[in-house]
Formats: sequence, C-alpha cells, structure tokens
Amino acid sequence: MHSQNIDGWYWVMTKIDDLKLIVLENAKELGELVDNHLKVLRNSDTSYIVPIKESRFANGEGKLEICESIREKDVYILSDVGNYSITRKYRGVDHILGPDEHFADVKRVIAATSNHARRVSVVMPLLYESRQHKRKGRESLDCAMGLQELEYYRIRSFVTFDAHDPSVANAVPRMAFDNFYATSSVLESMYINDADSLNNVLVIAPDAGAVERARYYADLIKCKVGFFNKRRDYSVLVNGKNPIVAHDYLGDSMEGMNIIIVDDMIASGGSVLDIAEKAKEKGAKKVLICATFALFSEGIDAFDEAYNKGLIDKVYSTNITYVPRYIKDREWYVDVDCSEKIAQIVSRLNNGESLEPLHHDGNETYQKLLQLKENR
Repeated sequence: MHSQNIDGWYWVMTKIDDLKLIVLENAKELGELVDNHLKVLRNSDTSYIVPIKESRFANGEGKLEICESIREKDVYILSDVGNYSITRKYRGVDHILGPDEHFADVKRVIAATSNHARRVSVVMPLLYESRQHKRKGRESLDCAMGLQELEYYRIRSFVTFDAHDPSVANAVPRMAFDNFYATSSVLESMYINDADSLNNVLVIAPDAGAVERARYYADLIKCKVGFFNKRRDYSVLVNGKNPIVAHDYLGDSMEGMNIIIVDDMIASGGSVLDIAEKAKEKGAKKVLICATFALFSEGIDAFDEAYNKGLIDKVYSTNITYVPRYIKDREWYVDVDCSEKIAQIVSRLNNGESLEPLHHDGNETYQKLLQLKENR
C-alpha cells in the first residue's frame, strides 16, 4: 500500500491480490496447508485455491477444466508427480497414475489457462525424472526434456526442492529455476522431537552426491562430516540400477556418537540401511536418517526390521511428496511439514520480492535451533 499525490489529492493505492493457486489432486493435502499459510501471510479470509475438474476418458486419455476465471491472474500450479495413490478407470480397471501422467496433467493445466493468466508458474517439489538428469550413450534425458517442455509453454517460474542434480537447470536458460532445501524444517523438527540426539553428533553422507547436503546439515548443527564411498558393480543391472558391492567409510570414529545419515531421497532404502548397520558395527549410539523424499519404492518391511533390531531410531522426511498414512503412523517415522516454506516462496514470487532469504536461511535457522535448545 502506498500514497500518491494527484492534483493535490493524496490517493491510497493498494496492490490487487491477484494470486491464484491451482492444486492438482495429487497435491491436495499439501495444497490446503499452503493455502492456509498464504491466508495468514496475507491476512486474508479467502482461499487462493482455484477449483478444477480432472478426469479421464475410458481409453485412458485425460482432460482438465479450470472452473473459475483466472484472467490476468498470477497462477501457481502445485503438483506432486510422486503421488502413487491417485487412480483412474482405464478400460474398466482401476489404474494408478504414475509420474508421466501427473506431468501430463501439469501441461493440461497450462493449456487450460488459454494464455488468459497474467503469468503461470509451476511448483513441483519432487522434480519430474530428477534421477534421469544426465545420460550415458543412448540413454534418454528425461528431466531436461520435461523442463524444456515447460520452458516452451513459457511458464514464468519453476520451483522445486532438493533436485537430484541442481545443474539440470542449465537445460532451461530462459526459464527461472529455483531449487530449495528442506534442511531448516527437518532440523527444527529434530530439535523438537529428538534434541538429545543432536549432542555428540556426526553427520554422514551415504555417497559422493550427498556430501554438500551433509556439509550444510553439519554447518547448522556445528559438527563434523563423515563420508561413505559407494562401490558398484557396473557390469550388472538390477531393477535399472548397478548393485552396490561395498561401502567404504572415510571420517572420524563413530564410537559412542549419534549419527545422522543425510540424503535427498529414500527409494528402496537399501543403501541407507546398509550404512546404518555399519554405523552400529562401528559403535554408533543412535542412528537417525534424514531424507527430503521418502519414496519407499520397495515397501517398508526392511525399515520395520531395522527399527526392531535397533539399527535405526528415526527416519525424518517431508510432506512435499506423498507418504501413506500407515507409514506416517510408524513409531520410527517423523513427518516434517514444509508447507509454510512453499507458501512463503509463492507469496514472495507474487510480490516480486527476492527469494534469496529463503535460499540462504542458514543463520536464521541456526538461531532458531539455539533458541529451541535453550527452551528445553
């Protein structure tokens, strides 16, 4: 709000709140939380969510309709391409929608705006095809191709979390690409739920790709970092992956230490559970696992077994991709809410404000952690 002098009169000018949030069914629960935070941030009683209809024809083809005018609005599309709970009828049979179909629905929303919106942005916390971010030989390059499709549709901004390799942003030089981390939210949750484990602690990177992420955690906790070198058998391919033959540890002694294993995602979980077992063999006191995305693509039986054997104490992960209720209710699982951060990102983008404070919130987070520690 600001005043302007026009012919001797002062007029109070207010910025029209043109923000609109289109939440696909795969992100409904998260979208409602984001909407509630937006209402608080903007002191509004009105929901920012635009109603839509998603459907499928009997042959599997999709259709999407926006049920409210978005003309000259600033539209943010929220989608969880990792949600495996959404089903549609396909030739009379229930069919679970996969990432490819969720990504296609994002493009349908953009098409449904019919270029009426003032600008369109996509918030996709789990980056589509993020693990296929580079190629060797005749492999496909799916992540870059997906981003280039969105760039072709001229979306204004693309927001994601903990991209498997952030350098994939180089594939879309004309599109704003912002990659955020859930580190601050995870650590705040750990201080609230398990503060004692953050004393006498060592942060572990399970492989080379997780070293920078582990260093960031260690910097906020003010502790040392250890590293496991993952050796694979590249002559064999099992379920699309080269099997791990050994984990070689480099770092300080784990004897009597509380260990935090940090990674971007849990797929089968085999790697982090192997490291948890090795940490216990090396005398670790407690083992906590932190991951932005808990995919559990091969189920949770191995985690139940590891917990019952005392190999792990807690698994911390976020709500920015789908995790079933039966997993969230496990004694060893801690659900970390990141919806407020997404709301802050959307609100700042809409206001034309810098996102830098949300990219580099380390000092603020450290002060919060100290305060939480003092209050215990």
